[in-house]
Amino acid sequence: MSNVFMTLAWYGHLKFAEWKWFNKLGLIAIILISWGIALFEYFFQVPANKIGFKGNGGPFSLVELKVLQEVITLIVFMGFTLIAFKNESFKWNHAIGFLFLVLAVFFVFKK
Repeated sequence: MSNVFMTLAWYGHLKFAEWKWFNKLGLIAIILISWGIALFEYFFQVPANKIGFKGNGGPFSLVELKVLQEVITLIVFMGFTLIAFKNESFKWNHAIGFLFLVLAVFFVFKK
């Protein structure tokens, strides 16, 4: 859930620019709107990290938490891109890159 909000905060303004009223906003207004959206990301990400971290009784090391977060971020980003931006496409080199990320998760979690 946190990645959905962060993706909207970072990239949503590129799609929202299609709306006339939004397109008239200045950069400072867009930054403030993005910060407002990103605040909701923290409501989900901070507790998830706190609960999931081994130091707090969770199952994951700090490195494992970060690698999982990055892969989830890319999955959410690709979904957002393919749904919101019809002119973007998923190519073979993207698939290979994601495969390497999945392999990274495998190796980070390998004991």
